[in-house]
Amino acid sequence: MPGEPPYQYSKPLPRHIAIIMDGNGRWAKNQKKPRFFGHKAGVETVRTVVKACAKLNIEVLTLFAFSSENWRRPEQEVSLLMELLYTALQREVSKLHENNVRLRIVGERRAFSDKLQERLAESERLTANNSGLTLVVAVNYGGRWDMAQSARKVARLLADGKIHEEDIDQDLIHEHMSLAGLPDPDLFIRTGGEKRISNFLLWQLAYAELFFTDILWPDFTEQTLNEAIESFSARQRRFGRTSEQVETTPSA
Repeated sequence: MPGEPPYQYSKPLPRHIAIIMDGNGRWAKNQKKPRFFGHKAGVETVRTVVKACAKLNIEVLTLFAFSSENWRRPEQEVSLLMELLYTALQREVSKLHENNVRLRIVGERRAFSDKLQERLAESERLTANNSGLTLVVAVNYGGRWDMAQSARKVARLLADGKIHEEDIDQDLIHEHMSLAGLPDPDLFIRTGGEKRISNFLLWQLAYAELFFTDILWPDFTEQTLNEAIESFSARQRRFGRTSEQVETTPSA
């Protein structure tokens, strides 16, 4: 029936999926087009994946849109990416809002233009009270930056006498990370054939299941997403326990 998920999974779905959307430039090159053509095609894939995750009742989808290292790319490409981000937000946020999607932006925003910063803030405000899929977009984000900014916040609390040294633990650090309040990713997907995390969600991916595919991001489809989820569902997640313990522990 229309609107129903295309698969029935025997095990629980991931609550949180995180994706590095790699391969836009190579896809464009294969089409004998400029790299920016691939980035625009990638926006269409984002729309497909957001819709699919909402249909599957995935709680959180995090997309790595622009890393802190991407500033090293050619100036013209970076400028066009910033324009594309602004335009995509302008066009898509109202649709996200209509579909009860909550948008959350993570990363260091001060490097962006005032115009883009305001657009990011407006987009978050519009969707803040939505209760469906939480779409996290990481822009000018790096995992090491995330841990460092959390450490700075904790250090300020300590310096101000609001906490004691013995209060500093993993939970406190986690509370000040960019994804605070959200479940950690269960499934990490990277397209484009590279098999590394590339400074993405270093803290939060500690126990994520990793799925790598050679498919370039603009060619990533709902079918590919379901293949990744099928792979996730077939794995046994032990979190330090033995297989026997997992098998004899009732599901929550």
